[in-house]
Amino acid sequence: MFGVLNDVRIVEQGTFITGPCAGMMLADLGADVIKVESAGNGDPYRSFKTGFYSAHFQAYNRNKRSICLDMKAEADKEVFYDLIRNADVYIQNFRPGAAGRIGADAETLHAINPRLVYCSISGFGQDGPYAKRPVYDSVAQAVSGFLGVAIDPEQPRFIGPALADAITGIYAALGIAGALVERGRTGKGRLVEISMLEAMMHFAVEPFMGYFALGEQPTGIDRPRLAQAYIVRCKDGKLFAFHLSSLDKFWDALVEATGATQLAADLRFSVRLKRIDNYLELSDELNAIFAQRDRAEWVERFAAFDVPYAPINSIPDVVEDPQVNHLGVIVPVNERTEGASFSVRPAFSFDHQRAHAVKAAPTVDEDGARIRRALGGDRHNWPARGVAAILEQTA
Repeated sequence: MFGVLNDVRIVEQGTFITGPCAGMMLADLGADVIKVESAGNGDPYRSFKTGFYSAHFQAYNRNKRSICLDMKAEADKEVFYDLIRNADVYIQNFRPGAAGRIGADAETLHAINPRLVYCSISGFGQDGPYAKRPVYDSVAQAVSGFLGVAIDPEQPRFIGPALADAITGIYAALGIAGALVERGRTGKGRLVEISMLEAMMHFAVEPFMGYFALGEQPTGIDRPRLAQAYIVRCKDGKLFAFHLSSLDKFWDALVEATGATQLAADLRFSVRLKRIDNYLELSDELNAIFAQRDRAEWVERFAAFDVPYAPINSIPDVVEDPQVNHLGVIVPVNERTEGASFSVRPAFSFDHQRAHAVKAAPTVDEDGARIRRALGGDRHNWPARGVAAILEQTA
């Protein structure tokens, strides 16, 4: 963990991915993230496969503390409001209206803590014709247009991992960070709202601009065709990728690396615009060339040439990759009682310093007793009638 968000306390009441991802991004920066889970089995993502500590849950809940609260029980709700009173940020990814039903809507929580940055994550937004529809990652990918420009329409399939969920969480963390900076100037909190639909449309802004500026209707092949990006299959069946972009030097280097001088002499491929027009034909030619050697031979050969290339790695391949190891991307998981021993560290560094470990995702209610004891010391400052008194004062 980094210390850039030290002394920032976040109450995250998220489930599955979007809310927990936002919380994790901020926890990775040093924020104290208290994950509020439903009493009993906690976040349903815990049992995505078996037990209550799935690898999926571990992925998005590291560097956090956990407390289980029954929001229907008055005593637990008072604990929740005490957390809010001492928090800088609150994150939830409930369906629209659900927060209000449990007394966790923005109006109520801002009455308790006007400095609170309140982040609400939804599928389609808080209102509108789709607002109450259930949304998961695949639905958001589809409706936003992202899938339409990312898949091969002849062989359509969803793109994993859960891109829409994670991207929305990252956007939410960015919005929260911006609101915290503003609060440093104004002293006032904010309501930050983001939907999966909006996040994925913004993420796919380039094809939207192609549509608005040029009247083009982008397809899944447009980006690789224009970027001159290719995936080819080698003799051993393994996949190899390279990206020629718009620079002729990369094309020249590719011809030299493959020894396929006939490509340079072929009028269909003589200039970049022709290579774009004949993308599928060139792809067929390249596949025939790369089928003559195993991938390891091509990797060794391309290392001597100025071409952006890479083998399409499996996850085990990446873990053993020399550049990944040089950067120390795989780090140990500290304070674990079960689950994975290693994880992927945060992507950023500060002043050349990178995280060297992460803290294990909490077990169910792992920190509940300690959090309750710590809050007990602050209760003498809490109004006698709890949140009801504050709401009456601000009505």
